Amino acid sequence: MTQDVTLAQKLRDPDFVPPLAQAIPLGIQHVLAMFVSNFTPAIIVGLAAGYGFGSPDLVFLIQMSMLFAGVATLFQTIGFGPVGGRLPIMQGTSFAFIPIMIPVVKTAGMGALFGGIVIGGIFHFFLGTVIARIRHWFPPLVTGLVVLTIGLSLIPVGIDYAAGGVPLKGKPEFGGASHWILALVVIVVTLVIKFFVKGFLSSAAVLMGILAGYIVAVLMGMVNFGGVARAGWFEIPTPFKYGFEFNIAAVVGMCAMAIVSAIETVGDVSGITKGGAGREATEKELTGATFADGLGTAVAGVFGGLPNTSFSQNVGLLAITGVMSRFVVTLGAIFLIVCGLIPKVGALVASMPIAVLGGGVIVMFGMVAAAGLTMLGEVKWNQRNMLIFAVSLSLGLGLKAVPEALQHLPVDLKNLLVTGLLPVALIAILMHMLLPQIDE
Repeated sequence: MTQDVTLAQKLRDPDFVPPLAQAIPLGIQHVLAMFVSNFTPAIIVGLAAGYGFGSPDLVFLIQMSMLFAGVATLFQTIGFGPVGGRLPIMQGTSFAFIPIMIPVVKTAGMGALFGGIVIGGIFHFFLGTVIARIRHWFPPLVTGLVVLTIGLSLIPVGIDYAAGGVPLKGKPEFGGASHWILALVVIVVTLVIKFFVKGFLSSAAVLMGILAGYIVAVLMGMVNFGGVARAGWFEIPTPFKYGFEFNIAAVVGMCAMAIVSAIETVGDVSGITKGGAGREATEKELTGATFADGLGTAVAGVFGGLPNTSFSQNVGLLAITGVMSRFVVTLGAIFLIVCGLIPKVGALVASMPIAVLGGGVIVMFGMVAAAGLTMLGEVKWNQRNMLIFAVSLSLGLGLKAVPEALQHLPVDLKNLLVTGLLPVALIAILMHMLLPQIDE
């Protein structure tokens, strides 16, 4: 009995180092749980920039998403000085920034995007000094609204991909049966594995669904492995491959979303300590995790990686496994770094037909929206909160749907306001801070 108690205590200790025979599978499990979610933003941004599926630029962006997710995770798990929560926090490429990044690359280009990412990452880093004091700005009403908006904004992207992607729009091939077959295979297999398979595979249901779709695509002759054959076995990333430009819309958008991302990380850290160790997170852990979040994003931006954040699905995995060891997540980070240094891995991902990814992102973006609804379930729905919800969502999504309504504004300001996400977040925060509470 004493031994069992001792083992349970060890599992709740972030500094506990399990035997490698246990640690390696647990580390790979963490990677599998976030693998698809991590490289998906890179593909979405790359396609928005005009890079074709399987192109060297798209392969590069996928590589960097893996490499710097691993690097940012090491900042969290190992840490140095004040940087790092020194907890089993898995970092990955953030979905939250996609509604900001797409209009930036379409209107200002990749140099402006990475300039915004680096500056936004530095701003995010310094948020670590004040994050504990501004948490009250972001109650469940605000965070739930933001997460719901992210999901709702991205769902059309999933449908576009499932039907064959933006390059096929306006052509007879768009929405063809072959594309929808692949997407539906991914969705069905994901659901079957999630609900009828237990343990290891269940935590990676989306990945298993995409692998099934990929195999079907190969059998249908829809996969071209030429890019994989041409890709090298090892490559060191080049700094500022796409240049560095200061663009006010990109910088403001990235800095604004950095605040939202920081709050998300604070929530994940609290979830890890409560679910894994049965305690509240310390201020040192919260600030250290925020420092690592921002530094990871800034460093990634220098080398062509997209903004990083803590991954909530891995928080859930910690609660399921009960293993709080940061050593386990460190091993997962090393695996990601190795994958990121091998172009053939990125090329293999980039060879996947866009409809396969479409099936996966329909599930993932729908889950993002569902996570927002879960957060909103904590809200007391009085008239004040209903009005904040109604005005924020109506204006944010309305401007996104009808961008012509802002045609008389300066271009940079218009680009920020038609993202959908940014106006929702700003309006919700301002209304929450300015409107008085209602006694009912």
